[in-house]
Amino acid sequence: MRNNEATMMAVMTTGNGGYDKLEYRAVPIPVPGPSEVLLRVLAAGVNNTDINTRLGWYSSSVTADTRATAETQEVHAQQKTDGGWKGATPFPLIQGTDCCGTVVQIGKGVVRDLLGKRALVRSCMRPNGYDVMDNVWMASDFDGAFAEYVKVPASEVFLVTCDWTDEELATIPCAYGTAENMLQRAAVGVGDVVLVAGASGGVGSATVQLAKHRGAKVAAITRKEKFG
Repeated sequence: MRNNEATMMAVMTTGNGGYDKLEYRAVPIPVPGPSEVLLRVLAAGVNNTDINTRLGWYSSSVTADTRATAETQEVHAQQKTDGGWKGATPFPLIQGTDCCGTVVQIGKGVVRDLLGKRALVRSCMRPNGYDVMDNVWMASDFDGAFAEYVKVPASEVFLVTCDWTDEELATIPCAYGTAENMLQRAAVGVGDVVLVAGASGGVGSATVQLAKHRGAKVAAITRKEKFG
């Protein structure tokens, strides 16, 4: 408790730039509203989009790759008005796109069966339904999972009962969701041949696994030092 307010520790990103923009500090624990749940974070993955959002890499003014942009921002940090998914990132922001957690509190209208259950959170959310292309991203448009607790819509929480560890599960949402979406849209099936560029990365390795699971043949491209 701090000033009679329940607090948690979180990594707060204060603006575009280098690691100096990350602050570990106490912040209020979010309170779930109607149709929302609060999860205690068990594990959170560090996704490439977390890095790019901090750097402002999505800005139209950025033409270099992530590594070169990071080197520039470490020396001459510049705030990007269009550096996020939808323009300016709402700093200060708790990042953390990938999350495995336990549901510890529910808002009005949420079934009580979710309480105490381990779950994954869908990173890319469609607040107006899947017939509309509008979307919001956890940790880009609102606070994410680099904290002790995170608040999300109950519709974006999916219970898991497998024997995977929390850390293993926290690698799933963004990379595997992106890969599965591409394979679904392409209607990949048995006998198809799928060429995966960048197969050693998060999305690439997920695509290889999911394409093989669908019965497709996979040709993978990666650098020689990443063969294995």
